[in-house]
Amino acid sequence: MKLKVIAYARNGHTDKFGIPRQSREESPIVTRIVFEPEYNVREALRGIEGFSHLWILWGFSRSHPSYTHQNNVLKEDTRALRSPQKLEIFGGPNSLEWSPTVRPPRLGGNKRVGVFATRSPFRPNPIGLSSVRNLTPTLSQGEGVYIGESGRMELIVSGADMMDGTPIYDIKPYLSFTDSHPEAVNGFAEETKNYELEVAYPHPLPEGKGEIPQEIVKEIEYILRQDPRPAYQEDPSRVYKMDYAGWRVEFRVDDLKSRVYIQSIYNVK
Repeated sequence: MKLKVIAYARNGHTDKFGIPRQSREESPIVTRIVFEPEYNVREALRGIEGFSHLWILWGFSRSHPSYTHQNNVLKEDTRALRSPQKLEIFGGPNSLEWSPTVRPPRLGGNKRVGVFATRSPFRPNPIGLSSVRNLTPTLSQGEGVYIGESGRMELIVSGADMMDGTPIYDIKPYLSFTDSHPEAVNGFAEETKNYELEVAYPHPLPEGKGEIPQEIVKEIEYILRQDPRPAYQEDPSRVYKMDYAGWRVEFRVDDLKSRVYIQSIYNVK
């Protein structure tokens, strides 16, 4: 059975490089969840305005080589609204290869642990789960339904770790009395949960920085603080490129892996 796509995520992450590795409460990045015509029904969101946080069940649509067709569609038009018929969400039986162990980036990319002990996108079933803040009631004057420029219903959330065009399979309310476990033990993830870089600019400031809307600058800095580089990259002289919301950012990280230097920012629209 194939999962049905009920909506697509829309945000500034037009390339998978730079997407936060976890959903985070403090993220300034806003994501619009735009419903597909079949599910563009107001009653389906009745009561959702009463929940401050939501669970989003979604697909790792750009993480596996088996998704060649889907990748091409997304690359050709990342902003256009798509229908489920254009996406082969799950190929034929046993179409996804998988490995019982993976190398988490936060462990340096050279230590293997069990795939089911991680949130790696390289899984038998490429399904992601994110806890996000529901911003929709504020934008819709307290109602659960917000109608976007497309004329379709949208949920507006923050903290999502998804790429623009990510297929959404389901949405559920987050319940603090059952979903929150403050006493939970975080395993090997505890070692790096507070890791982040300091963002620094050269003097003079990169060309174009003063032209970017401040909210975009804030979002770019947030992404870079999380250190989006592949874990195996250690060369402090290497300059990386990241595209976000129509802007290209070039940056490097010092040899102590404590500070990220933004070299340039320019428009690529």
